[in-house]
Amino acid sequence: MAVIDVQVRLTATMPAKVLARLQRNMGLLLKAAATLGVPVFASEQYPKGLGSLEPDILRLLPASARRYEKTSFPLTEADGFLADLSASGRRQVVLTGMEAHVCILQTALRLMQEGFQPFVVADAVCSRQRESYETALERLRQAGVVVCDAESVVFEWMRDSRHEHFKAIQALVR
Repeated sequence: MAVIDVQVRLTATMPAKVLARLQRNMGLLLKAAATLGVPVFASEQYPKGLGSLEPDILRLLPASARRYEKTSFPLTEADGFLADLSASGRRQVVLTGMEAHVCILQTALRLMQEGFQPFVVADAVCSRQRESYETALERLRQAGVVVCDAESVVFEWMRDSRHEHFKAIQALVR
């Protein structure tokens, strides 16, 4: 799972309702990832200018989360990211964060070029403008990227109601 550029100066520009949806669903994904042992990667786009990760998101990152500072828009260009992702053994990457039409879009397309399968979580990504968000999701779908929602991701991670953490995850979505 990748948390892309959820930084204080970017979140300050988001509509309150959109930001609340993003934080709620990203929180669900981060809590489930920690419970289920899903690797988490987090990036900050030029933190000197855009600030650090949102404190509410930062505190939910598992201790094992890998963090990257970047100036390029796609996370795939951050030093060490592709090597760390490859070392994780995961070929599917769940993408969350901002902005959908820039860093999320470019990351998803580059991941596909690198042979990974990106999943963009529609209710855990956002853009400042609704039109940019909608256009990004449409372009991603046309490119063959899976667009999904947070709740479906956590249940796919478990696969079965007999999973040892099913009750804990179920409690998160209620």
